[in-house]
Amino acid sequence: MIRILLADDHAVLRESLAMALRASGDCVVVGEAADGVGAIEQALALRPDVAVVDIAMPRLSGIEVTRRIVAELPRTRVLVLTMHEEEEYVLQLVRAGASGYLLKQAPMAELLGAVRTLAQGGVYFGPYAARVLAEEVQHPHVAADDPYGALSPREREVFHLIAEGLTTKEIAARLGISVKTAENHRCRVLEKLGLRNSAELVRYAMRRRLVE
Repeated sequence: MIRILLADDHAVLRESLAMALRASGDCVVVGEAADGVGAIEQALALRPDVAVVDIAMPRLSGIEVTRRIVAELPRTRVLVLTMHEEEEYVLQLVRAGASGYLLKQAPMAELLGAVRTLAQGGVYFGPYAARVLAEEVQHPHVAADDPYGALSPREREVFHLIAEGLTTKEIAARLGISVKTAENHRCRVLEKLGLRNSAELVRYAMRRRLVE
């Protein structure tokens, strides 16, 4: 049986996917999450074969969820299931380590095929994503700087806590570090991103759909 984690903040869609996967005969949904933080927690606890992840989720984006799962659970394959038909998302997620990318309007049979392919160690990119990747190979362009991707795991944690509106003192308490260390992380995050303050960081996070 293929053990699957579903991460999507739309409960109706998540429940529909779970029903279809369970009815397939060779898939079992071992966990569900409604936000990015929950997705990582469930993945670490359950170690699924395949994590089906949305891009736009509360608390942590699917891009960061993909990075974390790939880094910490190399045997778990990530399939991104999204409504976003945008070239930059495909490229960012491939760089983050996703093994598959499929649009939500794809037929259920295609989703099941993608899950089975990933579970067997392969990759699956739907027609749109495959076209984007082919164009990138044929006509590579210099990728725009990705300062967010250059942040360390701890700096990305601080980034998301700032985006949630936490103060430096609250961040220190949440992470179990000193206020001075939290402030140092905050300053480095802003410096690396070329931002001046927390308000600019929130706008940056929203523009890039790193938070909702």
